[in-house]
Amino acid sequence: MGHFEISSLDSEAAARAVPALADVLMDCVAGGASVGFMAPLGRDNAEGFWHRVAAGVAAGERVLLVAREGGEIVGTVQLVFAPENQPHRGDVAKMLVARRARRQGLGEALMRAVEQVAREAGLTLLMLDTTTGLAADRLYRRLGWTVFGEVPGHALMPDGAMSDTSFFYKTI
Repeated sequence: MGHFEISSLDSEAAARAVPALADVLMDCVAGGASVGFMAPLGRDNAEGFWHRVAAGVAAGERVLLVAREGGEIVGTVQLVFAPENQPHRGDVAKMLVARRARRQGLGEALMRAVEQVAREAGLTLLMLDTTTGLAADRLYRRLGWTVFGEVPGHALMPDGAMSDTSFFYKTI
């Protein structure tokens, strides 16, 4: 397992990290990850996404965690707070690991960290979705997440191919 440092970024730190976060997102999309973007993902689009995330952090709508190895951002995950009528729930979003940092336990470490942040925020229920059958799907199952549905053809892969999506929840 690699040596990773996971930390939460405030909005100013998130804004400063936009180029590095864009690099991770672009790498994941180039590697075929279905995370809401089509290939090829341009830098302006990727950086625009992360600027919106930083604004969400500033507004208190989300928490942004990053993983660093040797000072370089190689992974990230977000906890998005639910609407007012669901104060007990959050969504886990954009769990991304750069291809060069995979298979070293970083995805699991990010998920454990986001679950801890959720607990500390007083949440008791987390939800997420992912492409059915790929590495993240297997990771979430192994970490005790429960599948509550699968939607065929729910999303497109970055190359335009249809993909099925599995929806998960976990009580914490």
